[in-house]
Amino acid sequence: MKITRTSAASGITRTLDLDITPQQLLDYEKGMKIQYAFPNLTTSEREFFMTGITEEEWNAMFPEDEEDDYGSPDEPDHGNSFLKNEGNYFDEN
Repeated sequence: MKITRTSAASGITRTLDLDITPQQLLDYEKGMKIQYAFPNLTTSEREFFMTGITEEEWNAMFPEDEEDDYGSPDEPDHGNSFLKNEGNYFDEN
């Protein structure tokens, strides 16, 4: 089924031919979660269906070589011993 969406990221309108049946579309429109309504679609295809963002746009916005919010494995944890469950954080008095 041809699905046309305008990208929420770039504003570009594109049409993709997605493997969606009329029944699947109806199930989704009635409130079924997208991963259950379209289990045969890839995560990238479902993202396009919801937001119009293509896999290429997504990868351009979030390159895989970027460091995540937790830092790289080579960085020290900056003394965050709470996450390691070390030390006494409660007043026992």
